Amino acid sequence: MAALKDLRWPLVLGLGALALARPVTNTVFDQTGADRPAGLPVILTVVITVVWVGVVGLRDIARPVLTLVCTGLAYAVFATVLSAALSPMLTGELQGPLAKPFAIVPMLLVNGAWGAAAGGLALLVQRARGVRPPADTADARRRDLDTGPRP
Repeated sequence: MAALKDLRWPLVLGLGALALARPVTNTVFDQTGADRPAGLPVILTVVITVVWVGVVGLRDIARPVLTLVCTGLAYAVFATVLSAALSPMLTGELQGPLAKPFAIVPMLLVNGAWGAAAGGLALLVQRARGVRPPADTADARRRDLDTGPRP
């Protein structure tokens, strides 16, 4: 539980919100009636993943895997809320995970797994840069908050 307290929650929530580009793009294409390019969802997923890995992997963020697992879970919650808010206005009925509650757990699992995979890649980037985990959480907090040049 202490590990969750030590996460950089503004970063987690911001990266989770960034991933809303996927459902927002789908909604725009659906509402305009435009043809969605076939590979667009995959391209958006790859771009978002690269941003997640880059932001976490190129900074000295403690617990990159946990950070991005929580990011994926935050995205799942945001997407569920967005769907619940927009679908009644756009289609006249509730759609998405809240309309089919059995879909909530798989959605959380899939997006948590996406975050775990991205977190593993971010960890590899950190290791390639020579970043090692701190000895304790106080060191992790100090390191995460340090924005100055590294010796």
